[in-house]
Amino acid sequence: MFGIGMPELIIILVIILIIFGAGKLPEIGAGMGKAIRNFKGATSEAEKKESAKIEENKES
Repeated sequence: MFGIGMPELIIILVIILIIFGAGKLPEIGAGMGKAIRNFKGATSEAEKKESAKIEENKES
């Protein structure tokens, strides 16, 4: 996973916990989840538009 092993991941999570505190972590996680969902939705929407455009060109 991007060259990041378990020890590095644990260090990163501890640093994030220290910076933001335990109370903010659920909010940060929820925000990241929404961002990922929006990104996936936009990507799939763009793919659908592109495939529809290709189909239109094939029919012409």
